Amino acid sequence: MAASLDHIHAHTPMGANLVADGATFRLWAPNAQAVHVLGSFNGFEPAADNLLTRDEHGHWRGFVAGVRDRDEYLFHVVGAGSTGAKRDPYARELQTPFPGRCVVREPDFPWHETGYRTPRFEDFLIYQLHVGSFFTPNLPRKAGTFLDVARKLPHLAELGVSAIQLLPIQEFHTSFSQGYNGVDYFSPEMDFAVADEDLDPYLDLVNGLLAVKQQAPYRREDLRGEMNQLKALVDLSHIHGIAVILDVVYNHAGGEFGDQSLYFLDRQAGQGEDNRRSLYFSNRGHAGGLVFDFGKPEVRDFLIQNARFFLDEYRVDGFRYDQVSVIDHDGWPDGWRFCQDLTATLQHERPGALNLAEYWGVNPFVVKPPPVGAGFDTTLTDGLRIAIRKVIAEASQPDERPLAMGELGRSLWPEGFAGVWQFVQGPENHDLVYREREQRIARLGHPDDPRSWYGRSRARVASALSLTAPGIPMLFMGQEFLEDKQWADDVHNHPELLLHWEGLAKGDKQMLDHLRCLRELIGVRWRHPGLRGQGLRVVHTDDRNRVLAFHRWVEGEGHDVIVVVHLATFTRSDYRIGFPGGGQWREVFNSDFYENWPNPQASGNCGAVHAEPSPRHDFAFSAALVLPANSLLVFAR
Repeated sequence: MAASLDHIHAHTPMGANLVADGATFRLWAPNAQAVHVLGSFNGFEPAADNLLTRDEHGHWRGFVAGVRDRDEYLFHVVGAGSTGAKRDPYARELQTPFPGRCVVREPDFPWHETGYRTPRFEDFLIYQLHVGSFFTPNLPRKAGTFLDVARKLPHLAELGVSAIQLLPIQEFHTSFSQGYNGVDYFSPEMDFAVADEDLDPYLDLVNGLLAVKQQAPYRREDLRGEMNQLKALVDLSHIHGIAVILDVVYNHAGGEFGDQSLYFLDRQAGQGEDNRRSLYFSNRGHAGGLVFDFGKPEVRDFLIQNARFFLDEYRVDGFRYDQVSVIDHDGWPDGWRFCQDLTATLQHERPGALNLAEYWGVNPFVVKPPPVGAGFDTTLTDGLRIAIRKVIAEASQPDERPLAMGELGRSLWPEGFAGVWQFVQGPENHDLVYREREQRIARLGHPDDPRSWYGRSRARVASALSLTAPGIPMLFMGQEFLEDKQWADDVHNHPELLLHWEGLAKGDKQMLDHLRCLRELIGVRWRHPGLRGQGLRVVHTDDRNRVLAFHRWVEGEGHDVIVVVHLATFTRSDYRIGFPGGGQWREVFNSDFYENWPNPQASGNCGAVHAEPSPRHDFAFSAALVLPANSLLVFAR
């Protein structure tokens, strides 16, 4: 039976929350005339004893005895415009199939306490993936799931990435999606879950991963439902030393909301005429959905509590915030203040969690602290990506034309950013290489034959440049094994765009060699702090000879590293480059070595060069180098 507010604590959490002998329910619906909580515990019929009580702030609250974990429920809202069921905006889980009822859930999960800690910002190396298309062993019956991603964690750990960034996983209304049309913000996408009847093989697989790490197994009950399977992915990622970043969409929601959705939650009149009356949204649209009304404290709190929820209950390590520029521009005049409230709250809650903003055009103020800045830790930038793709595309032309190596050098550190971790860069991402858009880097390097030496060698240089440049590097799924196709979220209708995992399994040497190249270069990045340090100096650029050299170091400590890029199609000898110190410099990485690994005909410097006291490029020392065709070299002391 629903109780009055006299018996409910003033700070009852939103949504449905289990307590000792039942559950509390709370819904913000200020213009509703009445709200009932209906469930499997009362036959889903509105009655006097399941009517909630409204407080002065427009929140409806109550307690229902006898509610148990996995009971189903909905809110029945009586409004001036309509009457009917509404899903709880704070529902932790939904019943399959969509749009299902809400599911009351215990927040507990058998986490493995391994002492894992989120990386320092400068130690993030992000791998971006889409859950539904990353690994799809059960097509055509089923697209990829959270537990399918978990099966590839050993691959990602061996690659050396320190974080995976999942494209949006909050419930969307379509059967496939990139995820940017979410409608239920606290519930993970149902299509990314393995059904109960298919769970046993997955239980064996993930428990095999745990056994290798000498961790206790899961029970079958622990993996039931999308909520627990997402938690298992986070748990297993941490066990493998990998952080998890969620891509969240706080600028707009959905599109085809449906009658039971967040849209016109308190059922005011005027639906379809004035979206400002829809409670959560403004009249501005974006990407087929509606921009949130950031002027309302309750809307800002809904989104901030959503982020806190994933930090606390799911133990994620940070967020990538979609189109913060839309929050700022289309959410004017309140969007920027919302960003400041969001980042201040989360930095107080978890100072080490990464807050990554997508803001176009690139705005350095997004990473500055309030009151002038939005307070994010880092932001996506496109200068290096554009410059890399430009020189790779130009290099693919059938001549030895000059390349914009000077422009490439100037793009290494975007203007206005103080910290090396404050910008995220990479030559591929989900937006860029989505089907019918731009090409992946290997095909850009040789459009007619991405598997030729030209395509492979240029792809090695592009990825290696991102991994040695300043900023937080980001790889897109498949980039590490020379995937040359665009990708699609609709894997059922575009199976030709699936990642070519089969090639790795069958020993495709070109793929394996490329994977080895990136894996070993990432290892070089971890072993040489200069590649993650604050220091950068562009040493030399030569457009005509297609050469770029830059110096990386840790300020106050040294750990000097010299990176040399050469994009001519022939080996160049006796090319002198300035070095910051004399003596022997080890050639710790040579991308040419991975051409038909181990390349018996690799060009290079036999593992080391000697820097002589011969001034060059504003250094007192220099060395004569052999520059392999289409290569990137790394030298360290």
